Amino acid sequence: MNYNEEVNNYDVNFEGIEEGYFLVGLLSAFNNLYQTTADAAIKEISWKQMFSLICINMCKVAPSINELADIMESSHQNVKQILLKLEKKGFIYFETDEKDKRKQRIYIADRAEKFFEELGDTGNRFMSSIFADIPTEQLQVTIKTIAHMEQNLKKMRGKKNESISDIQE
Repeated sequence: MNYNEEVNNYDVNFEGIEEGYFLVGLLSAFNNLYQTTADAAIKEISWKQMFSLICINMCKVAPSINELADIMESSHQNVKQILLKLEKKGFIYFETDEKDKRKQRIYIADRAEKFFEELGDTGNRFMSSIFADIPTEQLQVTIKTIAHMEQNLKKMRGKKNESISDIQE
């Protein structure tokens, strides 16, 4: 596979890079590009804040900070900082858990609901533009591949006392 052709970039020499390394680099670069593009499109809140709201909305029960951090695959500290900014803007609020007073549950505020209404179909058009001309079969293979990679990473993370040099094939 000619990586330069695939990414339409001839300023960098990708020759000799193994597929896995290229894919991880491509995913990292895509994440940066997606975040900056989404930040510019959304304007009022950052993509990370938007992603937090989406994750909260998808929960069947209002999540705690730790539960949301697990869903987002992020640290408690990073998620807490995002949530504090959203709370300051009036997009979310916290309530003490009825069963466990040590936990705070995160709820979507009316301001966020209004924001999503104002956003309207913009998000759908944004996503449609990203996936234009990509067949469903390719998307499904990509989803399966990334989900498998995610599971492999979670297995590695579960071995907390190992360093990268300790990982065996």
